[in-house]
Amino acid sequence: MKDILQELEDRRADARLGGGQKRIDSQHSKGKLTARERIELLLDEDSFEEYDMFITHRCTDFGMPDQRPAGDGVITGWGTINGRMVYVYSQDFTVLGGSVSATHAQKICKIMDMAMQNGAPVIGLNDSGGARIQEGVDALAGYAEIFQRNIMASGVIPQISVIMGPCAGGAVYSPAITDFIFMVKDSSYMFVTGPDVVKTVTNEHVTAEELGGASTHTKKSSVADGAFENDVEALAEVRRLVDFLPLSNREKPPVRPFFDDVARVEDSLDTLVPANTNTPYDMKELIWKLADEGDFYEIQEDFAKNIITGFVRLEGQTVGVVANQPTVLAGCLDIDSSRKAARFVRFCDAFEIPILTLVDVPGFLPGTAQEYGGVIKHGAKLLFAYGEATVPKVTVITRKAYGGAYDVMASKHLRGDVNYAWPTAEIAVMGAKGAVEILYRSELGDPEKVAGRVADYEDRFANPFVAAERGFIDEVIQPKSTRKRVARAFASLRGKRLQNPWKKHDNIPL
Repeated sequence: MKDILQELEDRRADARLGGGQKRIDSQHSKGKLTARERIELLLDEDSFEEYDMFITHRCTDFGMPDQRPAGDGVITGWGTINGRMVYVYSQDFTVLGGSVSATHAQKICKIMDMAMQNGAPVIGLNDSGGARIQEGVDALAGYAEIFQRNIMASGVIPQISVIMGPCAGGAVYSPAITDFIFMVKDSSYMFVTGPDVVKTVTNEHVTAEELGGASTHTKKSSVADGAFENDVEALAEVRRLVDFLPLSNREKPPVRPFFDDVARVEDSLDTLVPANTNTPYDMKELIWKLADEGDFYEIQEDFAKNIITGFVRLEGQTVGVVANQPTVLAGCLDIDSSRKAARFVRFCDAFEIPILTLVDVPGFLPGTAQEYGGVIKHGAKLLFAYGEATVPKVTVITRKAYGGAYDVMASKHLRGDVNYAWPTAEIAVMGAKGAVEILYRSELGDPEKVAGRVADYEDRFANPFVAAERGFIDEVIQPKSTRKRVARAFASLRGKRLQNPWKKHDNIPL
């Protein structure tokens, strides 16, 4: 018996060593943790239960039978984050470059199936050279098996991808289907075709970092939701995100203890909106002052900064926030901000996370670039996302809500549950100057008359009371009491039940 137990320990020690000490040292020299170290940091101490530690590949070509490392380049299993169950896979770059074989994919698929069945998130720590060339189509089949599970799990369990090394070719499509993608600065990259192929085909000279680094994907492409300085910070932030999310669509998001007065009055909010309607202010200040303990987890902070998306807690309960940002493009909606917000709203709706919308939007961004880029269809995505959402929706209009952008931003007409406005709100088809130029075109030569018409228009429409008279605004509230009013609104909506008509699925304007 002792011999068998010793053999078990020897095999485990061998599996834990991955590709050997030399390769582990190489991984560390690049500022990267090993696959096992990453799991230890991500999960609660001693909570990891590993599966398939001894699996090996079945490839018989290209001398592969001579190298059959235990685990086949990926560590899989489950553990807990702050006591809540998650499934995790961590690719091991020290073993055959973390390349995906048929058995490597089989291990990932197994824990994805278990996660779906048991209702728990899947977190993938990606660090792989791509499909294992020696296995050919078997490796590609393995990738497709993973993709299919990503698709089936979408909207059922949260899926989080952390890119902690290379991710190229077919490997990028699994993270792309997941709900959140995080990258590590200077050590991770994603692209469909690498710099060498780009140079050969298009004659463009580009580095891996420029083509698919963290900066590119968080600021330009919007593929990634956030980028962090190193592995340790990235894993700590993933733990923080998981705390905001439900384990599956069968459960509500967790309720955390909070130590903040629900009725807290913020006098500074009464002067947040400047007297000059064209002067910008930082909408994040309002978000911080509304949230429990000022805690705000922002998603896609570096992309489409004219709209803000992220999670806060109100009375300990998770709430998704979508807010126009007047300091960037005056808070206009455009192609990028519409896509960013629409995806976020759909995620919240899929996982029963209530949505708070903070509105200061002068309209959609004009210009040929926007029209040629399809702003009509992209803007419709946000409209569609809000209109189909059945979760509790509370809206606060702080200043401008003009034209179609007023409709799109969770208006009463898109089944907004509680719609508040500050006294500084201006709800109209367009700004006073633009309206006067259309309504009184014949008087444009007389500046005095025009100024009078602008003043008249502002008196009539540059306020929230016309909309309130129609019932499109439920209440005009004092800015300083916004936290209390919003928290009470969400509290009143906790029993909300709303169902859309039966359909196989919708056809969102993609």
